Amino acid sequence: MNKQFPDEPITAASDSDRRRRFLARLAVSIAGSSLLSGLPWMAPLRAQPVGGAPSDRVRLGMIGTGSRGKLLLQHLLTTPGVEVAALCDDYPPHLTAAMALAGGKPKAFADYRKLLDMPDLDGVLIATPLHEHAAMCLNAMAADKHVFCEKSLALTTDECKAIARAASSGTRVFQVGHQRLFSASFLHAHEIVRSGRIGPITQIRASWHRNNDWRRQVPSPELERKLNWRLYRASSAGLMAELASHHLQIANWYLDAAPLSCIGYGSINHWKDQREVHDNVNVLFRYRDGVTFIYDSLTSNRHHGMEIQILGSRGTIEGESGKMYMEQPPPAPGIKTVVDRIERASMETIPIGGPSWKADSKSDALGQALRRDLGGDDGTLLSMAAFANAIRLNQQIPQMIDHAYRSGIAALMGQAAMDQGGEIAWPGDYK
Repeated sequence: MNKQFPDEPITAASDSDRRRRFLARLAVSIAGSSLLSGLPWMAPLRAQPVGGAPSDRVRLGMIGTGSRGKLLLQHLLTTPGVEVAALCDDYPPHLTAAMALAGGKPKAFADYRKLLDMPDLDGVLIATPLHEHAAMCLNAMAADKHVFCEKSLALTTDECKAIARAASSGTRVFQVGHQRLFSASFLHAHEIVRSGRIGPITQIRASWHRNNDWRRQVPSPELERKLNWRLYRASSAGLMAELASHHLQIANWYLDAAPLSCIGYGSINHWKDQREVHDNVNVLFRYRDGVTFIYDSLTSNRHHGMEIQILGSRGTIEGESGKMYMEQPPPAPGIKTVVDRIERASMETIPIGGPSWKADSKSDALGQALRRDLGGDDGTLLSMAAFANAIRLNQQIPQMIDHAYRSGIAALMGQAAMDQGGEIAWPGDYK
């Protein structure tokens, strides 16, 4: 197991000083690790975290303070060297709750364009409904701000291309909220894939199963589409954008490629509540060399939960549970092997007849645990620190735009395949 990760995890309750110490140790570890130093988006984390001088501060604004925005805000408030200078939301209850979380210190806005007019604001984080991403990203970049945008990238292919082109032609930092790029278990899994330990990837399978309807109670009918935006096509790409985009990013990353095409089916077979997005989806993506990525998600049964399986000829990685399983596990220690043989012999019977084949049952191997101690969460903590450090260094994060574009486009391809009932081809690069 790779021992180059720092050994002391960080919890959500940690204060800024503890995070500063952790990031300082992490910077040393990354510099000395061939795994981490070889991943360009980890580069900003090599920088030592700053002290408390005002000149070292990165001033950020948050646009969108709903559930995801508040989670990002909690991390920002204890990220070393970050000052949350402004909050914006056009729904007053969300803004009020976020202001209370931030101690009432940031400036409050209902119009994000006024927030962008702040001359001393370094960057913004955008955690708004999907249909608002494009305009907000483009306006923020036009205002010369660094941008962190939550996934998925945008609601349409043209919007994804416009954002990617603007981000790649500018000099400011652009980052999308694919936190698994900073997750210890997924970084460790990527190292294993690169090393060839599980053999060439032959298939990737992923699922995200829930038993809830995404619907939120609204105080008045006119707020239905505002608060339940995920349920309507004008503002959402449904399960493909909200959930599948995470695992599509992993597939694209590990295969180092975008999908060539996809087919899929989706429907509303459970939640009969006038929603417009599917409550279950099944999509098959085709990659080069005959590799496929099979994805399914439903909102009426949570038994199988969330997982992504990276399948090679010699082993399997389950990224979300953080385990690796080998097709041929190493032999057991000598004494255990002897005991197992004796126990098997005591239960053997004389065969009289039987089938000419043996069922391939699911492996019951315990597997090898992957690292999970890089920051103590799913990577969100380090993604915030990387964004802040990249701004401080005034250096773009390499490959981040490509990760954002590939996953955003692939999610939209899956939705289009279900809508059109046919195979959807990759629409090309943004460059």
